Amino acid sequence: MHVLKPVIRDYAWGSPTLLARLQGREPTGRPEAEMWLGDHPGAPCGVVVGDGSVTGLDELTAADRERCLGPNVDTDRLPYLAKLLAAGAPLSIQAHPTLEQARAGFAAEEAAGVPVDAPHRNYKDANHKPEMLVALTHFSAMCGFRSPEVSSDSFEALAHALTEHADGDTSAVAVAAARISQTLAAGDLEDAFTAILDPESVWAAPGSVAQVVEVLRAAEDLAERDPSLATALEVAEHYPDDPGVIVAILLNRVDLAPGQALHLPAGNVHAYLHGLGVEVMAASDNVLRGGLTAKHVDVEELRRVVTFEAVPVPSTEPERVADSVVAFRPPFDEFELLQATLEDDAVRELDVHGPGIAVVTRGSAHLRLAGQEVTLGPGEAVFLPAAETATGPLAVRAADGAPATVHVTGLPRR
Repeated sequence: MHVLKPVIRDYAWGSPTLLARLQGREPTGRPEAEMWLGDHPGAPCGVVVGDGSVTGLDELTAADRERCLGPNVDTDRLPYLAKLLAAGAPLSIQAHPTLEQARAGFAAEEAAGVPVDAPHRNYKDANHKPEMLVALTHFSAMCGFRSPEVSSDSFEALAHALTEHADGDTSAVAVAAARISQTLAAGDLEDAFTAILDPESVWAAPGSVAQVVEVLRAAEDLAERDPSLATALEVAEHYPDDPGVIVAILLNRVDLAPGQALHLPAGNVHAYLHGLGVEVMAASDNVLRGGLTAKHVDVEELRRVVTFEAVPVPSTEPERVADSVVAFRPPFDEFELLQATLEDDAVRELDVHGPGIAVVTRGSAHLRLAGQEVTLGPGEAVFLPAAETATGPLAVRAADGAPATVHVTGLPRR
């Protein structure tokens, strides 16, 4: 086992308090969005090695690939990236490509000579980016399209409210809302979504989205009756004139209790809103944004990547694998997540497959693997080399006589 020194990313949407509260420390006063737990080159963890010095986890896995990654990983680094994600404000609305789309898009941009750090570049690598999030606190998100018929009703009500607010005059924004309602009534999610994001549309004109927000604030009963309009108002607190506020009306609202999870396959349009969770994803930086952002929005590439279907929220149900241990197993090839809830001092054994990352998300826990032992506090983590997980289970128990929770990412067992 190797104790990790993770990097905390300070993206603007990060909560200034959630990670600090989990770790029992004073907030820094800055946003703390994500604690990265892995060897991703964007922010690899530091690793404490035998002599007490610190090296990069990416350097460790590269130097001793067989021991660290094992025979079931066919890449040169971990196939997944785990994070503690702390959202204090909405993230951008986004979708991720399939593996085939990522490979083709990356190759095309490489051939075209688009710099990998160019603001308009879509594909940073040739991998897909399926994700899963397990809530540690109450956690809210938008995820996938609602039925077009239901969304049509929301836009129709919005168009009426805009007209009433203008004393019966029909504004360009009211006409645009009515047109979106008609498009959705015909079942065309693709045209509705891309029309909202079209940089030449009414919604891109300064003040148009703000006009919708003004009307929704004035018509409180409308937002009370329609949760999608209430969510649009919520995100407008942070992005008051962004077309993503209008896109939000198309999407499912999801509110997770601690311990609940959802997974996000390729093509799913989503945005995290607020809360703290354990997120695991395939190791990729490929994000196509669709609102609530000042970054590049490529509408035509979104049209190719997004799955324009109304689907149920892709919840990930925990599977009991041992006493006080559950597994979250989304339909992805890169990872699964074990959760050990330790309410007493009994030892639980976790069968970790391949290289693992263990992080304590509540209390303090004692871990034992391959003759090594370590005690971790909240927010502390270790890397579990594949050669060590192959010797037997990871034994965990609560330390300090108080309850604890440990989350362990590993390869899926199929």
